Amino acid sequence: MIAAPDSDAELVSRTLAGDRDAFSRIVSRYQILICSLAYSRIGHLGLSEDVAQETFITAWKHLRLLREPDKLRAWLCGIVRNRIHKNLQREGREPVQVAEPLEAVAEPPAREALPSEQTIGREEEAILWRSLERIPELYREPLILFYREHQSIEQVAAELELSEDAVKQRLSRGRKLLQEEVQAFVEDTLRRTAPGQGFSGAVLAALPAAPAAAAGVGAAGKGTAMAPTGLLGIWLAPLVGILGGIFAHWLIVRAAPTAAERRVKKLAFVSLWVFVLAWCWPLQMAVRALGEKFQWADTTFYAVMATYWWLYAAICVGLTVVMFRRFLAMRRHSEENGETNTSAMKPMTPGTRAVVAAGVNLAFFSWLIYVAWRANDPVWAAVVTVIMVVLGGLYFFQTGGRTGTKVMQAVARQLVLIWAVILVILNCRLEAWIKTIHGVSPLPLSRWVIPALTLGLVLWFGILMVVTKPKRRV
Repeated sequence: MIAAPDSDAELVSRTLAGDRDAFSRIVSRYQILICSLAYSRIGHLGLSEDVAQETFITAWKHLRLLREPDKLRAWLCGIVRNRIHKNLQREGREPVQVAEPLEAVAEPPAREALPSEQTIGREEEAILWRSLERIPELYREPLILFYREHQSIEQVAAELELSEDAVKQRLSRGRKLLQEEVQAFVEDTLRRTAPGQGFSGAVLAALPAAPAAAAGVGAAGKGTAMAPTGLLGIWLAPLVGILGGIFAHWLIVRAAPTAAERRVKKLAFVSLWVFVLAWCWPLQMAVRALGEKFQWADTTFYAVMATYWWLYAAICVGLTVVMFRRFLAMRRHSEENGETNTSAMKPMTPGTRAVVAAGVNLAFFSWLIYVAWRANDPVWAAVVTVIMVVLGGLYFFQTGGRTGTKVMQAVARQLVLIWAVILVILNCRLEAWIKTIHGVSPLPLSRWVIPALTLGLVLWFGILMVVTKPKRRV
């Protein structure tokens, strides 16, 4: 009788006890999956195997941090997605830029070939990736795994945690997207580039003495959430939105018709943007530092961050409602008492309205466009951009020729519409974006967490509207 293979939990336990052979079996069990995930994103066989080796070495070092050994596969997938993300940032490129023109790959470099490069040449590899890169990753991952796992749909479904029907559908669509003249070549080449015993030996040879966790290092599976996003991601995209919002808000403050209203609006302007800047940068970094210090699990980290940003949204909504109620009351009071000559008030010029519309909408939507783009979702990035432009145009035309309380009411309606649109977009795409960027689901039962937070925010807005509603004069 053939003995049943050891479970992941058993192999993890034996590895932690110092059994290097058990870890070798872990590498053998998951090397095709990890190498294939890396290759699907990076597009270079040698680099993908380097990233896969780094993944297993990281797993060896931090294996004691794996709280649920039976979820070893998901943990390893989280690590490799983190390593992929760091590699692409370090190289300063996207994977589609890896494929070189065939005429540029004639001469191989004079160095010892990697295992994958011993079976195929650089020209063949270039043809392979130039064929695969045109396929969306949704179909590319199962296609690569299918031929490396000896055309086993059952194995691919287990590795990717999909149903067999879903795998069949994605394989069918992936094959159709391949050009007919290179399909046979791609299938044969993928079979020949599957990592073998040489890969396991290379990983084991590079392992340190014991699988101990380094002090002060968070769980490797959570590393994707902690990974820096580079200058463009961390600063430029949000900075453009915030600067646009600040400038637009300042133009609105300057347009106040009375000195008293301008003073109050200046105070509100400073208070609001000090809060926004502090919350979005230093306070967020502090929360992330706490996560690293106390080594929060993925679920804990995402729960904290979801609560953190929900509180941010709730405070912003509260400040906005209270400020608008206050400003509207002041303007009505000045108009009723003759402090403001409504007939002499001039509406904003078209140029000013255009700048305000652009600044307000950039402040609300630039970060959404950035997140969609980082999640490799250009369709939704384009959708959000179109929505931003449409809402900016709507604001521009709604405020044309209006003065006094009518302008403020139009601005208030615009802000409510923007918030509603953002909440709809987050409910539609946020979970998918987080899964793509970090390689893990954001929260347990996440299908209802995001709608529940949205409902809580809507109820909070309703309560504020009721509580701050001005009393009717008798």
